[in-house]
Amino acid sequence: MTDTSLAAVASPPRQSPGPAGPVGTSTAAPAAGPPRHRRDIEGLRAVAVLLVVAYHCGLPVVTGGYVGVDVFFVISGFLITGLLLREARDKGTVSIPRFYARRALRLLPASATVVVATLVAAALWLPPLRLGAILSDALHTTIYAMNYRLATVGTDYLQADAEPSPLQHFWSLAVEEQFYLVWPLLIILFVRRRGLGVVLGLLTAGSLAIAVWQTQENAGWAYFGAHTRAWELGVGALLAVTALRLPRWCVPAGLVAVAASAAVYTAQTPFPGYAALLPVLGTAAVIAGGTGRSAGLLGHPVLQTIGRLSYSWYLWHWPTLMIAPHALGRKLAVWENVLVALGALVLAALTYALVENPVRNLAALRNRPWRGLGVGLAISVLSAALCVAVVFTAHQLAGVTNFQAKVLNPATFQPEGLPAEIAAATRAPGVPANLTPTLAKATKDKPRYYREDCSGAFDDPEVKKPCAYGDLTSKTTVVLYGDSHAGHWFPALEAAAHQRHWKLVVVAKSACTAADGMIFLPQLKREFTECVQWRKDAWRYIRSLRPAKVLMSSTYPTLKLLGVTGNLDVEYVAAWQRSLRAVSTPGAEVYFMNDTPWLKASTPECLSEHMDDPMACGRERRSAIAEPARRKLVADAMRAGGATVIDPTPWFCTATDCPPIVGNTLVYRDQHHVTTAYSRLLAPQLGAALAAP
Repeated sequence: MTDTSLAAVASPPRQSPGPAGPVGTSTAAPAAGPPRHRRDIEGLRAVAVLLVVAYHCGLPVVTGGYVGVDVFFVISGFLITGLLLREARDKGTVSIPRFYARRALRLLPASATVVVATLVAAALWLPPLRLGAILSDALHTTIYAMNYRLATVGTDYLQADAEPSPLQHFWSLAVEEQFYLVWPLLIILFVRRRGLGVVLGLLTAGSLAIAVWQTQENAGWAYFGAHTRAWELGVGALLAVTALRLPRWCVPAGLVAVAASAAVYTAQTPFPGYAALLPVLGTAAVIAGGTGRSAGLLGHPVLQTIGRLSYSWYLWHWPTLMIAPHALGRKLAVWENVLVALGALVLAALTYALVENPVRNLAALRNRPWRGLGVGLAISVLSAALCVAVVFTAHQLAGVTNFQAKVLNPATFQPEGLPAEIAAATRAPGVPANLTPTLAKATKDKPRYYREDCSGAFDDPEVKKPCAYGDLTSKTTVVLYGDSHAGHWFPALEAAAHQRHWKLVVVAKSACTAADGMIFLPQLKREFTECVQWRKDAWRYIRSLRPAKVLMSSTYPTLKLLGVTGNLDVEYVAAWQRSLRAVSTPGAEVYFMNDTPWLKASTPECLSEHMDDPMACGRERRSAIAEPARRKLVADAMRAGGATVIDPTPWFCTATDCPPIVGNTLVYRDQHHVTTAYSRLLAPQLGAALAAP
């Protein structure tokens, strides 16, 4: 069977070869005899896709269901390697065109159908502002580069709140195809020489070592990288090369290992790393233990049917789960997610019967590799063209408003007029046509110190220096210290520094709280130790500057500190007090900025859906301020420690509501980061607060 066993399984942020000769011999190809259909592997496919679908539905019993990806990788390595070895045995070599033609006919018809259908559904039900990014995802799927796109986006902290792409799950297909760019060539080189097993073993061990290292250093790249996943396909390939056969008891033992990893692992488990060994070796045990034996429980008709539909079901389940809540206008319960996934199974059955199976079995294409490759290329090009056409049409039909809002110019705006402008914003009839920044540009509207390398990468423990702005000749130094929620005050503080002739020094690191505590960073899937090191370096640097003023701020108070054994409120207050003492120097005035209000979701995306009702994207003031009791405890403690507390809430909200737009100015670039335009508008307020005696 020319099935690829993964075909596409993604996460969160998812036929049989004959026996091969011994490793290192000149006959490292399968023994004679036709391939036997492995019903146990078909059932194992079903187990893998069920784990992933259950995980994405939110079933609590499979908090680590993403390991279904790893099960598929091992199966794929085993099946495809067996296929290549049989061809090498029968014909003396491997036909690269034939290999890729088979894969194109197997994968592309169904995947192209799902991609185009997803773009159409996204145009109908998702926020219009998301279509550009989803189109980019679709184009990346056509060149099998989705994994590296996700790795890049996933390590951008300022994009961390973005909703997952409905095409995210194509990353695993990309990993597999990148592996198979190299693997057939190695088989051609070594199959008739000594050493195929040795070479494969070295590559597998090397990839595993890189995966373990990079999982600790950069979990995003480790999770999506072909270099860190190749060892999983390599384990399956080794099973085919060595014809390893284990005792029958290894089948249930392997299934238990896979089930245990799915039940015990969570989204916080560092992965792939060492943790991937359990599901990978468990899968290998099932395959090797089932060689030459009956399928047992894995041969159940239900599992056989699901296994046969696993590729198409995987393709359909994720976009339907992502789009259904938008189509229904509400968040779905777990049981509703299960119903949606079952609907996706129906789509999978139709796709398998009408698209996937008919195309891959066309003799006119299977027996003429170059024709099959041509059809595969045509499918990819047509899919990309249709996606572009869908998005272009959606943009042409998108609603616009002619409403022109009052222009608020930071150079002439009078700060005493801000409350009236905020109140007027709650009654705005639509998103203004003269909005600044525009919705399309909002997500990239970051303070310029990011472009100037003044906010280090996650794994950088050192403070970026000097990062000085404003009046560089001034003897009055003002320090901005904290994470991105301190950073979004940079435009206001820079403008105030120019107006008041201050020298502004930025000491900021995204995701690293100014409070003295250890936090968990989801992007790294581990303790953010670099933050602790950076914070200590920041304290030393701030003291060395002998500043006149220090403005400290961070996202809080919902941030969770690790290692807290007592009362969380007490520990949280103590963490801020330690930081206050650390930055307090003789003659320095320390200011503590309360966190800004948070809106309900991404402001630009929400507004693109509600062009005629901006306040649908606003929020009541009482719910926009998180943990008010803890917020007050921290503020009181900072005052007691000698800091001046600044509460910016009146700069964003009326007594009851927080609008997403004030005048012609967009307030937030996402759910909680202030745009540079609105920050700059608040320069008089912030400057006055810092200059007050």
